[in-house]
Amino acid sequence: MRGVHSAVDDIRRTVFKEVAKLAYDEGDLTRVNLIPYKMIQGDVAKHRHDVFLERAIVKERVRLALGMSMMGDQLPISATIDEAATDQKYFENPLVNIIPFACNACPPKQIRITDSCQGCISHPCMNVCPKDAIYLDKDKHCHIDQDKCIKCGKCYNQCPYRAVSKIERPCAAACGMDAIESDELGRAKINYDKCVSCGMCLVNCPFGAIADKSQIYQVISAIKKNQEVIACVAPAFVGQYGKDATPAKLKAAMNVLGFSDVVEVAIGADLCTVEEAKDFLEEVPSKQPWMGTSCCPAWSVMAKKLYPEFAEYISMALTPMVITARMVKKDRPNARIVFIGPCSAKKLEANRRTIRSDVDFVLTFEELQGMFDARDIDFAKLEANPEDNMDEGTGMGRGFAVGGGVAAAVVEAIKHIDPDREVKIEYGDGLKNCRKMLAMAKAGKRDGYLLEGMGCPGGCVAGAGTIRPVKESTATVEKFKNEASEMSCTASPYLDRLHEVEERDGQ
Repeated sequence: MRGVHSAVDDIRRTVFKEVAKLAYDEGDLTRVNLIPYKMIQGDVAKHRHDVFLERAIVKERVRLALGMSMMGDQLPISATIDEAATDQKYFENPLVNIIPFACNACPPKQIRITDSCQGCISHPCMNVCPKDAIYLDKDKHCHIDQDKCIKCGKCYNQCPYRAVSKIERPCAAACGMDAIESDELGRAKINYDKCVSCGMCLVNCPFGAIADKSQIYQVISAIKKNQEVIACVAPAFVGQYGKDATPAKLKAAMNVLGFSDVVEVAIGADLCTVEEAKDFLEEVPSKQPWMGTSCCPAWSVMAKKLYPEFAEYISMALTPMVITARMVKKDRPNARIVFIGPCSAKKLEANRRTIRSDVDFVLTFEELQGMFDARDIDFAKLEANPEDNMDEGTGMGRGFAVGGGVAAAVVEAIKHIDPDREVKIEYGDGLKNCRKMLAMAKAGKRDGYLLEGMGCPGGCVAGAGTIRPVKESTATVEKFKNEASEMSCTASPYLDRLHEVEERDGQ
């Protein structure tokens, strides 16, 4: 589904736009109750069987976009709007939510034999089934006894007619933590003891039944109060808003929104790289068999949930988001920091009590698009100062946005520090592959390795809060990386400020 624009994207982004407009326009906040009617007009439903159901779903989405919890009752949104009308609100768990009455109650994973079965003589599906779950009917066509089937998929791979189908909830298939379960009505529900808030279920549900909480309203509230609000944009930002949205124009657009300044988080990535390079040289293999990178919170939380014995093997270096925010606040202590990035997991990271003093708000690229839409910003017509091209981060730091980029940056830095050191690396592409990578490490087959884990397949450019297709974003980031005035993180002009962020991340 990723990379194919759909009605679900339109609904999600329109909600962000309307919440942003509500915040910018101020006035009577009871206008929030009109958003579902503005979005879902008339008496005939467009996507579901009932127009009232469509409005009820939008209503819950608006609540979540305001940073509030779902209500699931008949109270108007304005009844609790005071909870959102602040510039101080942090998320109340859970962050990622399934709207129950929006869920289609898709069937759990099943292997089925379709009408395309030709009743062939060889029956390879039967021959490979380890549980004798496949049987013939009177017409010699195959069927599966679901009580015996273990969903191994061997029959699916062997059928010469592709007559065997695999059916799985898209949200469950996308979840690398097996956190999607079923409630008593067969609807999906999240096991929050397993969930790491990567957001992959959110962008893979074709019914738009899953949403996370937002801080759009609170960010705009801070701006409207004339506070110094500074945007720190993640390396994956380039190209997210189209070919006309150059870095210089993005900075100009952010100024229109009311941000005081825009800072490239690649500068934090540079410092994180050097810290992790030093960690690896000092720790592996003398003190620990391997080391994992720290920048993706979904990966690091997953590793610590599933393999608590590996907690100390994940680098304690602060993430680029925190390093950048901390440096900005050293220079401008009264500033409010908004990290703008590609994923939901960063919201979870910033919600830690130890991080709140550094990062005040987190928005995704998609949520920022809602703010641009609310202010009718057209990048094609926008004028910008060409000198505002955000050339602060190095090329390797910018490369953090793409899968494998973190490990590549760390290895490149190690080559500068210790040219004779050979470093073996492996990259986990998505949480499912990260789990396989950790299983190999547990078996002792990754000793001496630097392991890079990314919660999203493809890296940050594939995060749940991104807008552009992954391949397009990957190419754009690579081009932006190669345009950097310095390539190596060891050449960053900010290295002398490492002492300011020496506190380690013990989370």
